Amino acid sequence: MKNFKLKPNRKETENKTIRFPVPLIEKIEEVITENDTTFSSFVIQACEFALDSMEQKSTKD
Repeated sequence: MKNFKLKPNRKETENKTIRFPVPLIEKIEEVITENDTTFSSFVIQACEFALDSMEQKSTKD
């Protein structure tokens, strides 16, 4: 299984509204502070990681 690594911020974006549980936001904010990145960048990269993992799993089936 791959490890999740934060990458530099991306430029081209579109706004979306999403609700997060407060405890999850607190955990994410701890990580982004330690890694000098933004909340948006973290969420984008976490989603990409999840999608890549799903694609790899479906190709193994």
